[in-house]
Amino acid sequence: MSTDETIAVIGSGPAGLAAALALRAVGKPVKIYERYASPKPAGNILNLWPPSIKALECLGVDVDDIGAPCESTFRNHRDRLRADVHISEDVVRAYGGGFIGLLRPDLFTRMLAALPDETLVGEHEVASFEDHGDHVEVRFIDGTSVRTPLLVGADGINSTVRRKLLGEAPMREHNLHVIGGYTFDVPDGVDTRKAIIRHSRTVQGSYTGVRSDGRDGAEWWFVEAMDPAAPAPTSLHEHSIELAKEFPADLQQLVARTDPAHVIRWPIRDRGVPPREWARGRVVLAGDAVHATSPYAAYGAGMSIVDGYFLGQVLATTDLSDTAAVEAALQTYQAHRVDHCSDQVAQAYMLGRTFHHTPAILRPIRDFMLDRTPFLQKQVGDKNPAEINAQLGLMGRDLFHPAKARA
Repeated sequence: MSTDETIAVIGSGPAGLAAALALRAVGKPVKIYERYASPKPAGNILNLWPPSIKALECLGVDVDDIGAPCESTFRNHRDRLRADVHISEDVVRAYGGGFIGLLRPDLFTRMLAALPDETLVGEHEVASFEDHGDHVEVRFIDGTSVRTPLLVGADGINSTVRRKLLGEAPMREHNLHVIGGYTFDVPDGVDTRKAIIRHSRTVQGSYTGVRSDGRDGAEWWFVEAMDPAAPAPTSLHEHSIELAKEFPADLQQLVARTDPAHVIRWPIRDRGVPPREWARGRVVLAGDAVHATSPYAAYGAGMSIVDGYFLGQVLATTDLSDTAAVEAALQTYQAHRVDHCSDQVAQAYMLGRTFHHTPAILRPIRDFMLDRTPFLQKQVGDKNPAEINAQLGLMGRDLFHPAKARA
């Protein structure tokens, strides 16, 4: 068994990479243990809110021209405005926009570029662990093991660390899937500084601008109800072309101009309501391991990145040999994250139910309400972005200057 006292992070998704970057930034030695040979981005398209941009910058990630800053609106499939997402001008100026569109592999490239090569240990799948009070012993499938003062479970929705720490949590199927793609062959008239989220009676059809290697493009996606046991459409691209027909021409053209190789599908599922307990002893959870969420939050990767930021911040001045101090720091981390992330998971689930699982007889009433009342504006235009951006204050100035404790 290795006697290395380096912090062990399990998983190299956004949460694991962010946690490792944050811990390194505050002077803590860290290793990431990944089951695959190298990180595998789960998906192709991505959007980030300002808190995750702030976190990335504080973690040493290059955020210059990282994506397309977009103004976001919610509309019906006939383009009637339902909600305008309000982000303060100060926040837009500080973080390059309110809603940043980018490609997920580009985010991984930038995060990995900020991380020394020796930090990532591939082909190490965790099998079990035991908290001995003054350290944690982590055992891997290949028979090797390490000794660590802190185990960070950032191993995704199927987290082994969570299962062994908190017990099994059943998968919650949303009975929805996302089909999404991207293109840099942007038609005239499509503004790559806009995020347009549209809904018909049964389908969400949306797009937002992206930036990649200095190029302007657009990512698009559809959300629709589906049976998790049913086979995927034979051709995702052709299926998307059909779905686009009930939406305006801009979305139709973006889909038509997309290389079918740049289209993927993923079913939406989570683990239900996130637990109130994220840490026990010297073991702590982050990212999808503890708060997997529907893309309706547009914040899954972003929340995971901010998790890593807060882990680094609360541990910056913590003596890792002091078990009581470690436990107190992890409780502070949990207190910063649990309510906000739980609210995002709940809202994302609610929006999926509202837009895709309302009984057919009630859909005209629902759509009348969304078109003619301020309900959606209050929920997704005002309340949700305000809650997300309130995280900026809670994050403090940087990793070494946390926000003052509330009275």
